[in-house]
Amino acid sequence: MNRTQLIEQIKAKRSFLCIGLDTDLTEIPSHLLEEPDPIFAFNRAIIESTRDLCVSYKINTAFYEAEGERGWVAMRKTLDFIGRDHLVIADAKRGDIGNTSEQYARAFFETLSFDAITVAPYMGSDSIKPFLKWRDKWAVVLGLTSNEGAADFELQPSGDELLYERVLRTAAGWGTKENTMFVIGATRAEAFANVRRILPDHFLLVPGVGAQGGSLTEVYQQGSNREFGLLVNVSRAVIYASAQADFAAKARAAALVYQQEMAVLLG
Repeated sequence: MNRTQLIEQIKAKRSFLCIGLDTDLTEIPSHLLEEPDPIFAFNRAIIESTRDLCVSYKINTAFYEAEGERGWVAMRKTLDFIGRDHLVIADAKRGDIGNTSEQYARAFFETLSFDAITVAPYMGSDSIKPFLKWRDKWAVVLGLTSNEGAADFELQPSGDELLYERVLRTAAGWGTKENTMFVIGATRAEAFANVRRILPDHFLLVPGVGAQGGSLTEVYQQGSNREFGLLVNVSRAVIYASAQADFAAKARAAALVYQQEMAVLLG
């Protein structure tokens, strides 16, 4: 999905919601464990109940890789079931020397047909540029994250700016607004105005709203741009809204709350 298509989806659905499919077998309703493929059974029900409310799904690959072969099978089936009307992000946080990154790009963009992949920029341009060679695909670069350890490096001085600021400014020059997004944690809401000074036109993928307590209104007010420019990811607060047989209906109800708030913000 390219930038124009993504913007059209946001307009049509009055939503910039991305739902994270962080599917954990220890968290899903117990009756699904009797299914031949419980991961996919859970994902299918969540997708069926929310697809009209969101513009994107983010698959955290760690939850699938941890299950070995059956996890990879479930991930592929989930991708096929989502189809082509949503931006589908592989939250895989890859990033290595160039020839290795080329193989990661092939794995996620060709073999698995994701639209986007999260990447770590700290090995420099040659670890990111292989992902930028693919038409209508996106590299989602880690920028300013919401975890406690962000203070160890991202928020440390680097010359006359903070390291994350230098990363944003530098990585923005490797690609364009058509193929590069940046991860900015919602719990860093006070930094969004600064991020927008550096990245006025790029889309931002924003985790941290929902279970982590980030404010959707603050994110929108500080982080949106004239072409919306935001994908707000919510995972646990939607997909684990219930652990009972009504889990899909409760997931829809939770997603609807976010979509309705987004519709108001969009005006």
